[in-house]
Amino acid sequence: MRNENRGVRNSTARSFRVTLAAVLAMLPSIAGAQTSAAQPDERAAVLAVVQRLWDGMKARDTAMVRSVFDSSAVLSRVATRGDEARVQLTPVSGFIAALGRATEPWNETMYAPEVRIDGPLASVWTEYDFHLGDKFSHCGVDAFQLLKTSAGWKIVALSDTARREGCPKR
Repeated sequence: MRNENRGVRNSTARSFRVTLAAVLAMLPSIAGAQTSAAQPDERAAVLAVVQRLWDGMKARDTAMVRSVFDSSAVLSRVATRGDEARVQLTPVSGFIAALGRATEPWNETMYAPEVRIDGPLASVWTEYDFHLGDKFSHCGVDAFQLLKTSAGWKIVALSDTARREGCPKR
């Protein structure tokens, strides 16, 4: 009888280990789903900040644009020449000053944005195209990092790529 119990215990222990392994294997996808599947209200609030930036650019409203950025925000463009990539940093103040000098609206449109939120941190990854007035300028990808502050979501970092070739026809 003792050997039979040992076999049952081994079988039960093995089943438990297999079940535990399966549950542990699923945890990253469950945790990822909670992080990446942002609650609809928070997702909308994050995307509204990006849209407010673009509405301000189109209107050449420097106060509106300034309102979406945290005071410590950094803007970076990843530029490529051949096989070499370089990062060009622009202070927010420089970006806003350039917008203030613009003679045509800066029209930027996002496509298929991906939003991820974990507590006070959010990221938006989106394809975009950019027009000066009605004239196509370039396309690429924008990668926003946002922080939830007492004043709401603020952009703390914005990185982008820019190219003129290989842009989707929209």
